[in-house]
Amino acid sequence: QVQLVESGGGLVQAGGSLRLSCAASGRTFSRYAMGWFRQAPGKEREFVAAVSWNGGNTYYADSVKGRFTISRDNAKNTVYLQMNSPKPEDTAVYYCAARTYGLRYDRPDEYDYWGQGTQVTVSS
Repeated sequence: QVQLVESGGGLVQAGGSLRLSCAASGRTFSRYAMGWFRQAPGKEREFVAAVSWNGGNTYYADSVKGRFTISRDNAKNTVYLQMNSPKPEDTAVYYCAARTYGLRYDRPDEYDYWGQGTQVTVSS
């Protein structure tokens, strides 16, 4: 079992930058692939980015490709989402999630553990 706690959310101006962090409990963090998802009011939860267990592979939604970067530090049990040049449409609650096995990194139902979320608001 792993517990996830997100931090780093807040208010940011469009074109600025923000870094989200997700700290995981437990000794087996490196066994999990990690993902970031987001959910805006009235919308379904959507995939943002994911990283493989060793950080060797990363995956991004088309909407954030080239602007956001996912990374992880297994020594610190932490995964990050660097958000550069955010847009107002990136406003949402951001969740990190962990999974052991699956076929699709972009499907929320393939993740086993979720954090409580952190609000990101991008002003224009």
